[in-house]
Amino acid sequence: MKKSRLPNRHVHWMQGASLEEIERVYRQRLPEFRRVAAAIVGNREAARDAVQEGFAIAVRKRKTFRGEGPVDAWLWRVVVNAAREHARRRDEIPDPEAGARAARNGTSEEEPDTRVRVALAILPERQRLALFLRYYADLDYRTIADTLDIAIGTVGVTLSTAHMRLRELLEEVPQ
Repeated sequence: MKKSRLPNRHVHWMQGASLEEIERVYRQRLPEFRRVAAAIVGNREAARDAVQEGFAIAVRKRKTFRGEGPVDAWLWRVVVNAAREHARRRDEIPDPEAGARAARNGTSEEEPDTRVRVALAILPERQRLALFLRYYADLDYRTIADTLDIAIGTVGVTLSTAHMRLRELLEEVPQ
């Protein structure tokens, strides 16, 4: 019995992502990948390492790309996961309270940037990541949904909830 071959239009997903596609995204979006990774790991040098590691993983695992969404979203997922793992390994997830105390250096006043960083650190991880992907990388809702492996409608709700919580945290008067 002869095995039937799939028509060519179905072969792409079986072949994975091409090196050319990965390189195109890398060249076009490297600054955004680094900004998001820096926001996740809390350190620019570590972010560069995480992005490089993420793309190295993507190249090694390019055959696993199933083509169910754009290659960009798959790469974002790989790089975000690499940054998250990098932060866990290096224990670079900042303690919001320690950061706030160090920034105040004995004064009762907090710098506005410090307050924003602390407020972001307090948010749940999914809300934080959605904000980073939307505003640091300027990704659309579909790509954010694919990257975070959530429904597209959940992206809007997640961003709305994050905005509301940030507003509450930033409006609180420090004692």
